[in-house]
Amino acid sequence: MRPNHLPWLAVALLALAPAALAQRSSSGKAPAQPKKLYCWNQDGQRVCSDALPPEAINYAREEISAKSGLRTGEVDRVLTEEERAVAAVEAAQRALDKAAAEMRRRTDEAMLMSYRNEEELRRVFTERTALVDNNVQTARYNVVSLREGLVSLLRAAGDRELSGQAVSSEMRGNIRLRHAELLRQRQLQASFETQRADLDVEIADILRRYRTMKGLIAPEGATPADGAAAAAPDAPAVASTPNRQ
Repeated sequence: MRPNHLPWLAVALLALAPAALAQRSSSGKAPAQPKKLYCWNQDGQRVCSDALPPEAINYAREEISAKSGLRTGEVDRVLTEEERAVAAVEAAQRALDKAAAEMRRRTDEAMLMSYRNEEELRRVFTERTALVDNNVQTARYNVVSLREGLVSLLRAAGDRELSGQAVSSEMRGNIRLRHAELLRQRQLQASFETQRADLDVEIADILRRYRTMKGLIAPEGATPADGAAAAAPDAPAVASTPNRQ
């Protein structure tokens, strides 16, 4: 027995058929994609074409609608291996700078909450400053001691040569060892002194930030009037007294 109605799926397909046929062109093909032009610089000249040749794939180019003449897209040129390496390093540095800024912000917040006054904050640096100072003094003492010992050995070796005696291999070895140790201690001294100078800068920067957060000094870039208001927000106004003749 034949059914007297079509299934719902067949009805839906029949309803969509006219719309699908309307999208077909008279030739029976699907409508073509909008044409566009490619423009790029090659050998110092501006080149535009409706097709992108293989040699221009790596060039920076603009995509322009052939119908409206308006730019519809832009493609950057392909980076070289060296440029990609530089870009990767710059991206990593930006990430480090962002992390450092975030760490500094958190440090400032913790510092503001942890220390009630500047004196408490200064105590934090006492032990660290004493340690670096001790390293500097020890390195300076070692440099002086090693230098004096090296001068003594060189003088003794010179006296033996002047008297016609041979300088023993043991003495020559001691001179080389003492000289190498002197150079190492000088490098340590320079490193410790640099650390001490950097510590002074760090302490001054932290104290400045702490005073700014506490409102004791004006932020960088503020006007002198803003700084005076921040330093003494509750200072009473003083009326000027005219000079009497």
